[in-house]
Amino acid sequence: MFLQHHLHYQGMASPVLRGMLKQAKGFGQKRSISIHGVPQDAVRVFIRFLYSSCYEKEEMKEFFAPLLVLSHAYVVPQLKLICEQQLEHGLLTLENVVDIFQLSLLCDAPRLSLISHRMILRNFKAISATEGWKAMKKSHPALEKEIVETVIEEENMQKEKIRKSNERKIYLQLCEAMEALVHICRDGCRTIGPHDKDFKKNQIPCNYGACKGIELLVRHFAGCKLKVPGGCIHCKRMWQLLKLHSRLCADSNSCKVPLCRTFKEKIRKQRKKDEIKWKILVKKILRAKRTREAHRSLCPQIPSLHEKQSGLLVPDSLVNLI
Repeated sequence: MFLQHHLHYQGMASPVLRGMLKQAKGFGQKRSISIHGVPQDAVRVFIRFLYSSCYEKEEMKEFFAPLLVLSHAYVVPQLKLICEQQLEHGLLTLENVVDIFQLSLLCDAPRLSLISHRMILRNFKAISATEGWKAMKKSHPALEKEIVETVIEEENMQKEKIRKSNERKIYLQLCEAMEALVHICRDGCRTIGPHDKDFKKNQIPCNYGACKGIELLVRHFAGCKLKVPGGCIHCKRMWQLLKLHSRLCADSNSCKVPLCRTFKEKIRKQRKKDEIKWKILVKKILRAKRTREAHRSLCPQIPSLHEKQSGLLVPDSLVNLI
């Protein structure tokens, strides 16, 4: 399409057009240049914007891609920003996102590029079936490969995040189980506790969410006939909890948890190789405890894991952790 307008107005809006018009042939203040590669109607919208800084919404919906290209090529930052904002707030779809992503790279639009890239990653399965993706795969295989590798990396990172989150929950469960065990053996709770504990009928509700699960485990341990190693998985959990407590306990001499001092003495005789896994577990439990306390100091209204899941027993994964 040929442009034959006034040098003064177009030059003010676009430095590139100003330079082109100065070199173009013509008479007086009128010069002529041509613009190819985009629809003529899009050029008309572009020229109107140069004069008035205005546009019609329907025209923007129809010509946002060529307008983005024109605004970049002729250095019209105001129009370029409008195109990016319109795409960000509704015009960007699953069908056109691949094309817009490529355009954003060519037109030096980093924010639009980031938004498009994130949209592709979030909706990869649907977008990889679009015509835009198929066209990019043929014309820019290197870019397609890069996106696929990023998708795989994101999936692996998400899996790792979930794994670590589940792991933290387990360590937090163990931390709260340790606190409930000390509470039962030292203070007593409901109908279980030290032999000299005077249990009252109307007791204050227990604040330890893991207490019920530990109570059930202690009662089972006391009455089970298969306490031999490997005979009962519930008893094995109890033994492990007692061993774990002894490694967390700071004063075994005054501790009322059964076998605490006995296990402490055994720890000193145990091989260093066998003790490494216990030290790692203790370290992670203490870290989970510090994280929980930090969260509670910032958000005291957030309940603990066991307050949300009252009565939760000691996790099955404890057998595999130790």
